[in-house]
Amino acid sequence: MKYRTLVMYMEIGCFVSCLCGWILVCSTLPTEYWTFSEVGSIVLTTSNYYSNLWRDCISDTTGVSDCKDYPSMLALPAFLHACRALAVCAVITGFFGGVLTLIGMKCTKIGGSEVANARVTFAGALTYLTSGFCGMITYSWWANKVVTEFLDPNFRAQKFEIGAAVFVGWGGSILLLSGGAVLSYFSGKEGLPSSSDNMPRRPRTYASARTRRTYMLPAASSRVTLVPPLFYEGRKSRATRTTAKTVKTFSRDSFV
Repeated sequence: MKYRTLVMYMEIGCFVSCLCGWILVCSTLPTEYWTFSEVGSIVLTTSNYYSNLWRDCISDTTGVSDCKDYPSMLALPAFLHACRALAVCAVITGFFGGVLTLIGMKCTKIGGSEVANARVTFAGALTYLTSGFCGMITYSWWANKVVTEFLDPNFRAQKFEIGAAVFVGWGGSILLLSGGAVLSYFSGKEGLPSSSDNMPRRPRTYASARTRRTYMLPAASSRVTLVPPLFYEGRKSRATRTTAKTVKTFSRDSFV
């Protein structure tokens, strides 16, 4: 009962962690501050450029800002399409991971048996791990591109820096990965059968404890009888004494 209570509290903690991570990942999609750049040396004439997966924006010190969506889907680079797809996959898989985890948790009591609930929870944990990996790949790939362009001396276009949304996405992805890993460990330990349970066992039959033990073995030796060594030694000593008494030796003078 104590172990079951511990696992239930662990599932609740992992679910809350994964839910918070999923919310953080979702919050980064509408945020424009994936990259930003400041142009100008005077405070009154400074312009801020920032962008995300969907649009480019600009603002100045007077508070006026304007955003423009990317004009064409086909004209975008493959890098941007891949980041969009991974971010959307992270959101979708995180949603289904939450649904599966709610169904299979011990505190909800929605599913059937304990093993079935553990397997549903294990599926939800794997879905959470998929969401975390998709988010981590998206933000790491984006950050690597921004840093590479910023440090490249031959890059002549406007250089940007990593925005706040990327750091928020990293935090959400870490919460998804950590919560999904712990949840998959506990639910897999309970729901998935171990290899020792499926291993075939040989039948054994025991006879008298003092005289012999009979083991049922497959293949060539079907039945082996083990007798204590003292029993063998006693029989051997009596057999040698009887043969010594019965066997007589004759010489040549006995027949003369």
